[in-house]
Amino acid sequence: MEETSSQKRKPTGFRKKVLFIIGLIVVVIAILVVKGQRQVSDPSQSDPEKKPAQAQRSERIATDKPNPGEQPQPAALPRLVDLGADKCVPCKMMAPILEELKIEYRGRFEVEVIDVWKNPAAGRQWRIRVIPTQIFIDESGKELYRHEGFLSKEDILKRWKDLGVDVERQVGQRNEQRSEIRLASMQACCERPKTRIPGWGNFRP
Repeated sequence: MEETSSQKRKPTGFRKKVLFIIGLIVVVIAILVVKGQRQVSDPSQSDPEKKPAQAQRSERIATDKPNPGEQPQPAALPRLVDLGADKCVPCKMMAPILEELKIEYRGRFEVEVIDVWKNPAAGRQWRIRVIPTQIFIDESGKELYRHEGFLSKEDILKRWKDLGVDVERQVGQRNEQRSEIRLASMQACCERPKTRIPGWGNFRP
C-alpha cells in the first residue's frame, strides 16, 4: 500500500513542475512581445545608431539658433523728456526746438515729448506741477535735472554740458545734419500747393 501511494504522488509533483516551466516560458514570451511592440512604435530605440545622430542634429539646431540674450544691445543714450500739452503756448513754442534737437542730435541723446493732458498718468508718474517741464536723464536712467517753463535750444545744450554729459557732435556731422534739415524744408516748400494769381492763368514759367 505504501508503494502505490508514493507512485501516485510522483506524477502530481512532476505535473506541477511542468506547469511551472510552461508558465515561466509564457511570461518570457509575453515580455519579449511587449518589448518588440515598443521598438516598433519607437524606431529610435530599435536602431541605436540613429539615436545619437538625431541627438547631434538637435544639438546643432539648438546651437545654430541665435540666443536673444546674447545679441548685442544698443548703447543707452541720455534722454530729454519734455512734458507739456499741445494747447499750451510755451509748449507750442518748444515744439520746433525739440524736433530740431531730435534730428540734429540723433545718436547723441534722445528727445521724448509727452502730452500730460492726453496722458495724465505720465504727469503723475513724473510728479509734474507746471508745463512744460524738461527732465534731463543720464544713460543709466537717473534724473539729473529738471526745468519748468520754456527752455531754448542753447540753454538745453548748455545744461547738458553743465551736467557733464557730452552731447556735442563733430563739425562734419553737424553740417551733415543741418544739410538734411535744409533739404527737408526745401522739399516741404516745394510740395505746398501753389496759389494762382488772377489774370496770370496763361503764364508758363
